Amino acid sequence: MVDTVNGGASIGFLAPLDRAVAVAWWHERVDAVAAGGLAVWVARDGDRVAGTVSLAFPDKPNSRHRAELVKLMVHRDGRGQGLGRALLATAERAAADAGVTLLHLDTETDSPAERLYGAAGWTRIGTIPDYAADPQGTLRPTSLYYKQVGDRTGG
Repeated sequence: MVDTVNGGASIGFLAPLDRAVAVAWWHERVDAVAAGGLAVWVARDGDRVAGTVSLAFPDKPNSRHRAELVKLMVHRDGRGQGLGRALLATAERAAADAGVTLLHLDTETDSPAERLYGAAGWTRIGTIPDYAADPQGTLRPTSLYYKQVGDRTGG
């Protein structure tokens, strides 16, 4: 996470991101994982985390069919080697296996992540101007995406 933010990716934090802040943020997610509201996958390169992706599951009865893809991150040293695509595919399969039929996400407009999502069959549905500050504090637009997965027939 520290490498991702300090490398310029807009994932909710400003640069420079302190390691202690990142660790504390992850520790705050433990209860959500234990309760089933958040699923997290980690790719390792030896002892180092090389990438991660998460699915956030809604707690409302009318939205159990969907999940939000959040915090897909790949360390700068591991980019361009298919790790992001592999993490994305893992989350998509897990969502379908859990009965989720619709995934959605937002990502900074014109970021490298947009190429990944487009190549993986996600549909861009629009942009929101000045949605979030990038790591340097500049307001940037975000693009919204969705992808239908799993068995949508109900059977």
